[in-house]
Amino acid sequence: MSVFAHLVEHIADLLQPLFHGSAAAAAIVLFTALVRLLVHPLSRAAARGQRAQAALRPRIAELKKEHGKDREKFQKALMELHAEEKVSPLSGCLPSLLQMPAFFLLYHLFSSSTIGGGANTLLGHKLFAAPLGDRWADALGDGGLFGPAGLVYLALFAVVTAVAGFNYVRTKRTTVVTAPAAGEAGSEQAAALASVAKIMPFMSFFTLFTVAVVPLAAALYVVTSATWSAVERAVLYRDMPGAAPAVAALA
Repeated sequence: MSVFAHLVEHIADLLQPLFHGSAAAAAIVLFTALVRLLVHPLSRAAARGQRAQAALRPRIAELKKEHGKDREKFQKALMELHAEEKVSPLSGCLPSLLQMPAFFLLYHLFSSSTIGGGANTLLGHKLFAAPLGDRWADALGDGGLFGPAGLVYLALFAVVTAVAGFNYVRTKRTTVVTAPAAGEAGSEQAAALASVAKIMPFMSFFTLFTVAVVPLAAALYVVTSATWSAVERAVLYRDMPGAAPAVAALA
């Protein structure tokens, strides 16, 4: 973790002439963008997987009709079809899973008072008036909701709400389009998918809770990643009205 701390400090030093006291916060945003760039090829691959999955729907419907109520044969035929076409139903989850280590690294880095046996100097850095190691509760206790630190959080909440609203509209539209396909997987699975489809449009709003409870540095990672995700999905899935991409937990 000390190596990562030195990396953040070094990037902050490079950004100091531009961002002054908020250089470390800018370094975290830049670090998040670099992580997302590294994961982007997987996101593109996931989009191709979604297109392939959408193209298989007519064949899946034929398999369902062919095997009728024999779920075991249907599931076996479905797995063989996915293997034949080299399509993974879970391909969309991989980009989100690979981002988790970066998030938890930031979380622990700005939750620790010491690093490598010495004081954690990163905790002294701020985003405007809000210390990067503090949480929303600390901001409320130091100046209240509209205090200097509180206003920083209100700005972050506004960004998250805007991104979540965008995701809500997009996900609501795509899940409505894909709802008939849920019946292809059997009645019980169809019911489960229908329940997930009802919840999915609201999942982005859970990011508000994350931003409120984690250290500000980790919250910056979440907000930057969620904004990147919204733009990335809008571009990658723009020609796929029938493919509902999964809502990532760090989107």
